[in-house]
Amino acid sequence: MPLPHNDLERLIDLWIEEDLGSGDVTSQALIGERDVLSANLNARQELVIAGLSIAALVFTKLDPGAVCKILMEDGKSATAGDCLMRVQGNARALLAAERTALNILQHLSGIATLTRSYVKAIEGTDTVLLDTRKTTPGLRLLEKHATLMGGAQNHRMGLYDAILIKDNHLAVAGTIEDAIKAARLAGFEKIEVECDTLDKWKDAIAANASHLLLDNMSLDKLAEAVAISNGRARLEASGGVTLETIHDIAKTGVDYISVGRITQSAPAVDIGMDYPD
Repeated sequence: MPLPHNDLERLIDLWIEEDLGSGDVTSQALIGERDVLSANLNARQELVIAGLSIAALVFTKLDPGAVCKILMEDGKSATAGDCLMRVQGNARALLAAERTALNILQHLSGIATLTRSYVKAIEGTDTVLLDTRKTTPGLRLLEKHATLMGGAQNHRMGLYDAILIKDNHLAVAGTIEDAIKAARLAGFEKIEVECDTLDKWKDAIAANASHLLLDNMSLDKLAEAVAISNGRARLEASGGVTLETIHDIAKTGVDYISVGRITQSAPAVDIGMDYPD
């Protein structure tokens, strides 16, 4: 479970309240209070699964007695026609939960699917794909769970768990050397510095930064940074990375490539709730 259960419960309450409001007037008008429904959640395209257990919690939130049988695991690939989960329960409740359950499942699986494409694009290199903080507010831990299911590694989860010194910090804190010294005095050993030029990169190396974020550098500059660094710091390439460019960036020898697109721009995949005859 990517979120503590209580936090996830609160999120699901908000999602359902947004959609359900005072009640599902269509189902209330057409369907009896005790009618039972059985349905399958089916993949309608090739995809990587993320969020099945969360979708199940949405259904059981409206019908605690609903039976949700998860048939495939998060992180697994599915093809069109695969049944991901079977649900059975109160018809009104399942129909009221359907859109919310599918929305989060399609969204998270879309992130996992796009992430897997980026991971495959750098296969054969030693470079690791990282996600970023470019996430939907309120859904960060869920979206970062989805990138993990796609094969990426999580970068910092928020502002609270790692030092990353950017230009805006330096505008107040002073030089790169001053900023790194202050971070070390604060008790941090892993210190990453964003560098958009080789001069900044050299200053950060000289000040013993442990990680360098090489922002929007050309392939030649990235390769030069890798050669000069010679393992003294871990190097992360970032900025404008696409599926078409990521392999060439990885071939420069950087340790990591961070990609905001995998969370910020991933299209939802097609998963439907179907009713067997």
